Parts: sequence; structure tokens; C-alpha cells
Amino acid sequence: MAYYLGFDTSNYTTSVALYDATTNQIIQKRKLLPVKSGEKGLRQSDAVFHHVQHLRNLFLEFDLPNDIKAVGVSVRPRSVEGSYMPCFTVGHTFATGIAKTLKVPLYEFSHQEGHIAAALFSTKKLDLIGKIFLAFHVSGGTTESLLIGTSERSPITASLINSSSDVKAGQVIDRVGLMLGLDFPCGPELEKLARQSVKIYKVDIAHINGNPSLSGVENKCKKMIETGETFEDVALYCLKYIEAALKVMYENATLKYPELPVVFSGGVMSNHILQEAFAAPNSYFAVPELSSDNAAGIAILAKIVEN
Repeated sequence: MAYYLGFDTSNYTTSVALYDATTNQIIQKRKLLPVKSGEKGLRQSDAVFHHVQHLRNLFLEFDLPNDIKAVGVSVRPRSVEGSYMPCFTVGHTFATGIAKTLKVPLYEFSHQEGHIAAALFSTKKLDLIGKIFLAFHVSGGTTESLLIGTSERSPITASLINSSSDVKAGQVIDRVGLMLGLDFPCGPELEKLARQSVKIYKVDIAHINGNPSLSGVENKCKKMIETGETFEDVALYCLKYIEAALKVMYENATLKYPELPVVFSGGVMSNHILQEAFAAPNSYFAVPELSSDNAAGIAILAKIVEN
């Protein structure tokens, strides 16, 4: 038997995962960081505090096997110069101590690499690692299309193709959701509302060379509310605006790199309205528990590097 531990301490969720490489099974323990009603998120100092509390409790829930071969951890949002968030230091510190105690290797990855690996695992496409493919990472902190390859540093290396030029898709969803009185994070509730709308929206998106702007949707949705449009219609418009922005990025990426598989990752892409818009034979979507923030992909990457 061979097991691999993964840790991820993002700005939304504390995550620990145990990957059983023999059975190809993942055990996950996760806890959302608490956000007060009506607020848009946490300050980094508060996120760090809650991660410290959560990690201890989550780890105690595991009945750890003896034969853990390696530990993986996310240490930054993305593998680019200057990418840093204090919340990831909590997982890094905890994982370092565990690896040292167990006398096993510690492997460091980015949060983004973990998302993509989790999506590959979920869609049974781990065989794409080592090959060239396209990926979308769409979340509260990132809205990017990427060309994925591999390197000595990591099984997954991402080269940016396009990104939103201002706010990110997940930020838009949460801000509009809060306007509608939803709880943070607002994604699942916003989709439920949008499903009840019968409106048809065609949205034109401003973009420069395939990099779309999402900054206008918040004001547009605010005006819709002020003029008495239903919350269901506002929710659908918000998602259709994001869909249009992603379509710009998708068309640009697939024009530059035709016929490559496209893997969608990140919490926003667990939205079924968006999945339906991008459904295609060569497109792959993770299940919700492996789309939102998780440590499963990190544990799997640790196994791949160890081998």
C-alpha cells in the first residue's frame, strides 16, 4: 500500500486529502473559512487564524496509515513570480512538520496546479499529464486560460494564454450574490436562482486580444435590481456575462491551439449553466467537490513526483 498526503490552505477553504495510490481513492477533509453574513470574504490575517484552528481539527479526523510515502502542499496561488498569499504559509508550515516527523519527502506546488490535477483525476484524464493540453482555471482569485505542459519542477506547468483584465469571475458571482442577499460564497445559490429565470440574454463583452473585462457586470446587475428586475433574472444575467467572457477566452485559446483537450477547473466551473455552455467531446469538467478548493490534486501530484 502507498499513501500520499495533501494540504491546501486557500483564501476560502482549509483542505486535507489522503490519496491511496493502490486503490486510486481519495479521502478528503475540508472546512470553509467562516465569513460573516453580508461580507465579501476574509482578511488574510483572519484566514491564517482560522486555518490554524481548522487544520488541527481536520487532521485529527484522519486515521492515518503507516505507509505514507510523501506529503504535498500548495505554497502559493500560481507558479509565477510574485504570487504569494499569507494563508498558504499555514499549510506549508503544517505539511513541513508532518513530512519531517514521518521522514518522507515534501513536495511543493501551486494552488492552481492542484486545481488542474484534481480536475484531471475527477475526469479520469490523468494520462494527459506529460502531454500538451488547454486548461481553464476559473475561481474567486483567477480567471485564466492556460497552455499546460510539464517540467522538471512540476508535472503540471501552466503558460498563460488569456485572463480577465480586472475582476475575476468568482468575485463577480460573490458580489452580485451579496446584492441579492445570498450567503458567501454565493455560487451554488446564485445558480439556483438563475435556473428559475426564463429570460434569454445575449451579452457582448469588451476585450483586448482575448482578455475580457468583467468590471461592468456588477454595476449592470445593480441597475437591474434598482429598476425592479427579478432576482432570478439578475442572477442569470450575471452568469451569462461570465459565460460570454469565458467564450472570448475559449475561442482565442482554441484558435491558437486547435484540437487540444480542454480541462475546466476551479469552483466557478462547477456551475452547470457554464458547463452546458462549453460542453464538447474534448471538454472535461470536474465534479463539484473536485472543482472547488481541495487538497486532492496536491496529494495526487505528490504521488506523481515521488514516482
